Amino acid sequence: MIEDEDGKRLAGKHKYLGTATNNQAEYRALIAGLKAVSEWKPDHLEIYLDSKLVVEQMKGKYKIKEPRLQVLHKEAKELFDQFPSKSIGHIERERNKGADWLANLAIDEHVKKPKAPG
Repeated sequence: MIEDEDGKRLAGKHKYLGTATNNQAEYRALIAGLKAVSEWKPDHLEIYLDSKLVVEQMKGKYKIKEPRLQVLHKEAKELFDQFPSKSIGHIERERNKGADWLANLAIDEHVKKPKAPG
């Protein structure tokens, strides 16, 4: 979800990723969001993720041991570093319901619904 400084939603995107860990999905969402917001060239960018691990890895406080996360981290970091004024922080999942709803929507749209008998 992309919102302006007043909390107005500018964009809300979702995409089915297939089999992925929560952290892989979080990195992919971060990358998609950074690509989307780069078009607006904001004066300041604030990012909130409900994965504390990804936040701390992006801040350089946690090492990244898993090779697939290393690749995703590298791409996210290159995009993130293009913004001159930015911050990244953790938000509790309970306070991130809009993004959680979009993630569930992507899964629900992909799962085939059983046909009614008849």
